[in-house]
Amino acid sequence: MMSEMNHLDKLEAQSIFIFREAFNKIDKMAMLWSFGKDSNVMIHLARKAFFGRIPFPLIHVDTELEMDEVYAFRDQYVKEWGIHFVSEVCPPIEETDDSLPWAARVAARKTLGLKNVISKNGYTGIVAGIRRDEEGTRAKERYFSPRNKESQWDVKDQPPEFWDQFMTDFEPGTHVRIHPLLHWTEFDVWNYIKRENIPVVPLYFAREYGEFEGRDFGGKLMRFRSLGEKGITWPLESAAATIDEIIEELRTTKISERSGRPMGADEDESSFERLRADGYM
Repeated sequence: MMSEMNHLDKLEAQSIFIFREAFNKIDKMAMLWSFGKDSNVMIHLARKAFFGRIPFPLIHVDTELEMDEVYAFRDQYVKEWGIHFVSEVCPPIEETDDSLPWAARVAARKTLGLKNVISKNGYTGIVAGIRRDEEGTRAKERYFSPRNKESQWDVKDQPPEFWDQFMTDFEPGTHVRIHPLLHWTEFDVWNYIKRENIPVVPLYFAREYGEFEGRDFGGKLMRFRSLGEKGITWPLESAAATIDEIIEELRTTKISERSGRPMGADEDESSFERLRADGYM
């Protein structure tokens, strides 16, 4: 138990260092809030980093397709946590690349919405809750990841990051993504949520699902591993109804965290990489 606690302490300290370094070096930054487990952990870490107060806005790039439970969670904790909250409704799907699969086009709406909110508010840095273990393209990221003026990402031109030495001085006009959870795993996140008693959307816990978003699950026990929009995100079969049960499930499962989201499937890896290169979270 002591080694596990020490491990979480080290993860926490590294993330807090990233937050403080970013706030010190970047002129105007904001943080994405998806209301999922990772971004709720980021809020908790940011409050620790800045002594209980988050000194930058939290952005929701809203497709207006979130689950009802997600919107309820948002409305409760925006008030309870006293957050400077910015909501940006995404452009319609007709403005996205029609050569992409449907699920990727929904995600592309979020890219367009993020670009709009960056342009309106002049943010030069955006904090995002991605982790290397989530998906192959995200494994190529850096803690401080430069983008061009259009928020486009060149995966082949990333700064080296050795021995906690981070490049934070970029050419004028560069937009920077900051990733404080890059070194965490899904298992780490749930252990930290348990230790710190961080609230999460109830959809993460198993319950019986009958018909859901046009699919009949026959009353199976299921839960969401990853939260996304209605119609492109599905629960996975699981009996894990508590945080302890989720942690035990993660010790042995071979099922991908994003397997309930079509855009995270292996056959759609190229679409995901195209989205990431164009500025997707």
